[in-house]
Amino acid sequence: MHQEYAEQDRKILLKLAKDSIQYALSHHAMMDVTLDQLPEKLHETRASFVTLLMDHSLRGCIGSLIAYQPLALDVVKNAYSAAFSDPRFPAVSLQEVDRIEIHISVLSALEPISFESEEDLIRQLRPGVDGLVLTEQGMKGTFLPSVWESLPKPKNFLQHLKLKAGLPLNYWSNTITVERYTTESIEYEWT
Repeated sequence: MHQEYAEQDRKILLKLAKDSIQYALSHHAMMDVTLDQLPEKLHETRASFVTLLMDHSLRGCIGSLIAYQPLALDVVKNAYSAAFSDPRFPAVSLQEVDRIEIHISVLSALEPISFESEEDLIRQLRPGVDGLVLTEQGMKGTFLPSVWESLPKPKNFLQHLKLKAGLPLNYWSNTITVERYTTESIEYEWT
């Protein structure tokens, strides 16, 4: 699979995410980033998600669906938010920081999916490839492509995405919209 980001760029993004968390633990603030010291590729306006795992379990995940700032800044902000602002978890502590694995997902642009029915949508899904954004009546949920590892069947993937969006498992309407995206994954385990 083609990687858009060179190994050096990937290492820099992971270091920025790690430094963002460590800086916040020491200074109780988000770290500033000087873009002119970073490779041009990391200046591109891109959306990202930063997922934190501890002992192979989710410890935080925050991201951007729409690209609005340079990738380096997006990763720093999302690493900080995943560690300290994910409402599902308490803030990462100094005792935990050395046990955290960082996973960065750089998103492609969102692409609307046209479908006639729920079954038609399910047929079009690409397990292991598609990240999805489901929107209905002001409610919204997204799953990264990595979620296919725990929900490999397209119907189950879609049902759980509806739950995440705040809708019932078997809910369906003709006003649901679904967009797809792909990601490039960048992973690091602190040792």
